[in-house]
Amino acid sequence: MTTEDIIIHIFCCVDDQMRDVKKVAQATLYPSEVVTIGILFALIGGHFRAFCRWLQRDYAALFGGLPDRTTLQRQLRAQQHHADRLLADASLLNVVDSFPIELLFPIRQGRSKQQLGKKSRDKGRWSIGIKLCWILNRLGQVVGWHWLTMNCPDQDFLPLVALVNEDGVVLSDLGFRCKDGLPDNLKLCVKGTWNDRMIIETTFSLLTVIYQAKKMFRYPLVPLRDRHYFNLMISDYPVSLRVVLRR
Repeated sequence: MTTEDIIIHIFCCVDDQMRDVKKVAQATLYPSEVVTIGILFALIGGHFRAFCRWLQRDYAALFGGLPDRTTLQRQLRAQQHHADRLLADASLLNVVDSFPIELLFPIRQGRSKQQLGKKSRDKGRWSIGIKLCWILNRLGQVVGWHWLTMNCPDQDFLPLVALVNEDGVVLSDLGFRCKDGLPDNLKLCVKGTWNDRMIIETTFSLLTVIYQAKKMFRYPLVPLRDRHYFNLMISDYPVSLRVVLRR
């Protein structure tokens, strides 16, 4: 399968979910084309400037021409909310966990007014960033998501678990235990039990290795939120596409 075939396949999947979304008269691209570009960016990772050069050079003809980089970024920001259309349905057994993302080194703390993350320990080392929380169904598809600064405990994500209270059981590690009580559908799993939780560990490994999401280059809130929306969208697509989409 060539890169062109992959782009067409992703566009067809997205366009089927966005049939009722109308194009703005002044826009160059249809909303489904903008979302497809966002998914490609999440698959490839790296800096947006390099991604735009690659897309403009090799695949602009697939979209009938592309706007300039800054216009494309504004369109991605405007269409990001369509990620909720691609959320999967909860299954009988679901899994929840948090994924820390480093945004900058601790030595640079407080240097910028745009700093978004907070300082906390991750895998034994200090870092500044955020926590991304996903709820996955048994197929590894995202059911719900939320993010907070890295210094927030996992218990702060319990309201997200409560949203799927009527859909199924949610498995978590002991980091989600709370003295104030737990949602009725949350089951705490001791280490070494309930191997069904491995699906979210595998997914987070793919976020690290394939999507390069462990460390991000975008510090302000809006671009960071854009990236999370499109990372959410690609959870339904085969991650082996990343190998073919290398620049």
